[in-house]
Amino acid sequence: MRGRTPFRQRQEEPYKVNEKIRAREVRVVGDFVEGGNAVLQTAQAIKIAQENDLDLVEISPNASPPVCKVIDYAKFKYEQKKKQKEIKANASKTVLKEIRFGPNTDDHDFNFKLKHAIGFLKEGAKVKAYVHFVGRSIVFKERGEMLLLRFAQELEEYAQVEQLPKLEGKRMFLFLSPKTNKK
Repeated sequence: MRGRTPFRQRQEEPYKVNEKIRAREVRVVGDFVEGGNAVLQTAQAIKIAQENDLDLVEISPNASPPVCKVIDYAKFKYEQKKKQKEIKANASKTVLKEIRFGPNTDDHDFNFKLKHAIGFLKEGAKVKAYVHFVGRSIVFKERGEMLLLRFAQELEEYAQVEQLPKLEGKRMFLFLSPKTNKK
């Protein structure tokens, strides 16, 4: 069985077309019926579609009777795919950047990481700052919390705190998201 790929299943059509429509009566909408809306026998509606070299496509199957439209199905599918791609392209992808501290982080290192965080926030990325406690340094939990609160305070003009410092295992986390510019 090694080396063989499983059979690709055919993707089922999302809409019922022509003879696949099982309802006895359908509401046909569009330019091919009088008034732009009529309840017809399914066979009669399919006949109208075929006379115009088009397809009868079930748009709303849950309506009573089901709503159908006389259109070119291939063109309709292409436009639907195009719309989906456009929606996907416009969806914003959130980026999460991590900044790591130790409980005894020096001022210089703190300022260095602060500048990086400001850059990330200006680009629109979220920032996850955490203090990693190694070995027995876990006894300095208060230092880690103070460090993260100071970090949040320094960034308050660029970011808003999404989650206050919270200890999980050997790490204390702080989540920041960029402030939205209100015009």
